[in-house]
Amino acid sequence: MSTDPLVIFTPSGKRGRFPVGTPVLTAARQLGVDLDSVCGGRGICSKCQITPSYGEFSKHGVTVAPDALSEWNSVEERYDTIRGLKKGRRLGCQATVQSDIVIDVPAESQVHKQVVRKRAEARDIVMNPSTRLYYVEVAEPDMHDPSGDLERLVDALRREWELPPLEADLGVLRALQPALRKGEWKVTVAVHLGDDSYSPRIINVWPGYYDGAIYGLAIDLGSTTIAGHLCDLRTGEVVASSGIMNPQIRFGEDLMSRVSYGMMNPTGSNEMTAAVREGMNALFVQIAQEADIDQTLIVDAVFVCNPVMHHLFLGIDAYELGQAPFALATSDSLSLRAVDLDLNLHPAARVYILPCIAGHVGADAAAVALSEAPGKSDDLMLVVDVGTNAEILLGNREKVLACSSPTGPAFEGAQISSGQRAAPGAIEHVEIDPISKLPRFKVIGSDLWSDDAGFDAAVAQTGITGICGSGIIEVVAEMRMAGIVDAPGLIGSAEQTGSPNCFTDGRTNSYLLFDGTENDGPKITVTNNDVRQIQMAKAALYSGARLLMDKFGVDQVDRVILAGAFGAHISPKHAMVLGMIPDVPLDKVTSAGNAAGTGARIALLNTDARREIEETVRQIHKIETAIEPRFQEHFVNASAMPNAVDPFEILRSIVPLPDVKFNEGSGQARRRRKRPTSAS
Repeated sequence: MSTDPLVIFTPSGKRGRFPVGTPVLTAARQLGVDLDSVCGGRGICSKCQITPSYGEFSKHGVTVAPDALSEWNSVEERYDTIRGLKKGRRLGCQATVQSDIVIDVPAESQVHKQVVRKRAEARDIVMNPSTRLYYVEVAEPDMHDPSGDLERLVDALRREWELPPLEADLGVLRALQPALRKGEWKVTVAVHLGDDSYSPRIINVWPGYYDGAIYGLAIDLGSTTIAGHLCDLRTGEVVASSGIMNPQIRFGEDLMSRVSYGMMNPTGSNEMTAAVREGMNALFVQIAQEADIDQTLIVDAVFVCNPVMHHLFLGIDAYELGQAPFALATSDSLSLRAVDLDLNLHPAARVYILPCIAGHVGADAAAVALSEAPGKSDDLMLVVDVGTNAEILLGNREKVLACSSPTGPAFEGAQISSGQRAAPGAIEHVEIDPISKLPRFKVIGSDLWSDDAGFDAAVAQTGITGICGSGIIEVVAEMRMAGIVDAPGLIGSAEQTGSPNCFTDGRTNSYLLFDGTENDGPKITVTNNDVRQIQMAKAALYSGARLLMDKFGVDQVDRVILAGAFGAHISPKHAMVLGMIPDVPLDKVTSAGNAAGTGARIALLNTDARREIEETVRQIHKIETAIEPRFQEHFVNASAMPNAVDPFEILRSIVPLPDVKFNEGSGQARRRRKRPTSAS
């Protein structure tokens, strides 16, 4: 039996015996312990920090003496003086084993460290990026054994880091010789570890030890907005987030309008491709400035998008997606070079695009599936990514179904008379008093209600400018609860509702939310057409969910998750009053924030997750709403608020819904009896 000291690593529990004098980093590598190091054990990078534990460990059957590791040395002293080491920490490359020892590897020292997302129920992200940094010492040229600098660099990386044979881009060859000589034959290289499309290759080189970061982008390319998260590929930290309006919106607010534009104009598809790429590059400039970094340090990017955006971003005509059978040019994931997409990142940056699920269910829905993992849930989970085109997932461990539903842009404030995008000054929350029938509201940029003291001063800079998507949902739902709008969607008159804010507006009635005309501000109202726009949008959303429930053979779900940047701001109660989502207890309705963006971030930071979602997509059952007869039936029923057929018993037990109907009675409403509304 060996008498060499026993080395035990936590939290992995891996153990082994090593000769006295073995560096802790060497022991960790030989045991396969997840201990980071960029400099290869030279005491430069400090990534290999460990915490030794001393005393008696009955669990492990060892007693650790105070001198179980070598004494603190000059390298550790220098690092501690310059940057500081936490109390009790040692550098794994400098501390050597002297006797039995228990060593903890802290989370920040692990190669595949977990990045905990803020939402408690979310899974952690395990770090395994496609591009990593390696510090290496390269043999100097030798006339007796001639070889190229690149060949000696590749050999050093193989010898010191066990990397496979590597290729190099032309830009690396141009920079290699000056970098080697300036660094005195020591360099740090960024290596893309390869994928199904590209072999492993060196993509950048720095002289000496490069102590900076390299970055990746997780991009959610939506119909209306483009959102980006800049991540440090060493730590997983999101260092900057930003978004812009999709410049394609000038070609049409909804996807089919853009497909139509491409069909009607010979150069239309190319124009939209150029526009979205130009917008993307503008976002990159914006996000790099926010993080105060050089754009060329962005070496990897992951994109998620719906099928039409997918094709137009890639420069593929989306014509086939505008007609049955809605055929995609490809549904597989794609690994591409950024330069081939005209993206201004690092010259050798790589781009990964998640797979699409079906012709109307895109890579954004795949990203939501990766983020929220309905296929791993014991509960029957309905995940709704609310946007111009809603992606809907329903599933549990048994199976997962998916569809999309064309909700249109009303949920984002478009096609609403006083609508606007979510920006300072926009009304985002509304309450209507059930007795006085008068409103109060909050605007983005202030925490005060409009009837609170100090509200006018708080919003003086932004003003009150309009109403955003979450605001229009809340005000229509509040109008329904206050008896100002009836179930079929008709706004009553002041006489019928008892609200002084209802007024005749052409052949229908409207509701006054805010009148700023005395101070040259806007008059913000909710018209009957606004209600109709919300009815159509919410009916499309609910009908898609109800269709999936039919296919699953259920009338109820256990949980509802509202995804999307917009979904994060929706009030579950108001959404259910409108009938946007199925009837469940309100505490079972949660927000996932921008789940598509989170899925993109997971795929960016962990290449294993890319394989996972590719397999998951192959197992998802796709439902095409356009050819399902029951979709239209559900749509008609869902046009009422909350629904003309489904009882919504849980909702009605907690929220009063007045039984009013304004196409009966006296005055203006009676004259409209012979012209029933389409939703009635």
